[in-house]
Amino acid sequence: MNIKKSIPNLITCLNLASGCVACVMALKNELPLATLWIILAAVFDFCDGFAARFLKAYSPLGKELDSLADMVSFGVAPGLIVFCLLEYACASLGAGGAISYIPYLALVVPVFSGLRLAKFNIDERQTTSFIGLPVPAHALFWASVGYSVEPLLPSNPYLFISITVVLSVITSLLLVSEIPMFSLKIKSLAWKGNEYRYILVGCAVVFIALFGVLGIAGTILLYILLSIFNKRR
Repeated sequence: MNIKKSIPNLITCLNLASGCVACVMALKNELPLATLWIILAAVFDFCDGFAARFLKAYSPLGKELDSLADMVSFGVAPGLIVFCLLEYACASLGAGGAISYIPYLALVVPVFSGLRLAKFNIDERQTTSFIGLPVPAHALFWASVGYSVEPLLPSNPYLFISITVVLSVITSLLLVSEIPMFSLKIKSLAWKGNEYRYILVGCAVVFIALFGVLGIAGTILLYILLSIFNKRR
């Protein structure tokens, strides 16, 4: 057994384990904790790719394991967060019937995340950049929303339900869209060629400083807008 080549897979397993814990926390309605575990999974997701490149330890097993881990951490876990948010909002209305089925619309999140991951695995165009919103970015968006807005749900549940359903559909469609999204991998520290990356990082710091965890959602929205603007250049 080559220990060096096993290191990236071990980190991927930590991503998977973090995603599983995030799912458990979401099922317990501990959405802030679920968010933190998704963020930790995203850190491991970055580290396993970095370790694979640094150690030159690529393998078919690692590729498949990475997709399976991402499906749990960035597909199922955020889907459960959206489900819990919608379920709580619907319950606050005290109504049954058709309204009680609205939370199941959250299934678009894991379903389209799975489609996105399958598409990525067979799409040879996505070597240096992405086509469609990456699943970790999508998961972080919903995780930060779940962390931040839960205390506000009772104030206007109808508005919250409407916005959440529309956003979940739109962001899920972005996962499988043909919109080019720039990669965050920086090959050099030069400004030229990295303009949008530096702008995104700078704005992320400001957003998080001003809005806390919810600033992550703002950063993801900015990432989408910058990618669209970059496409039109």
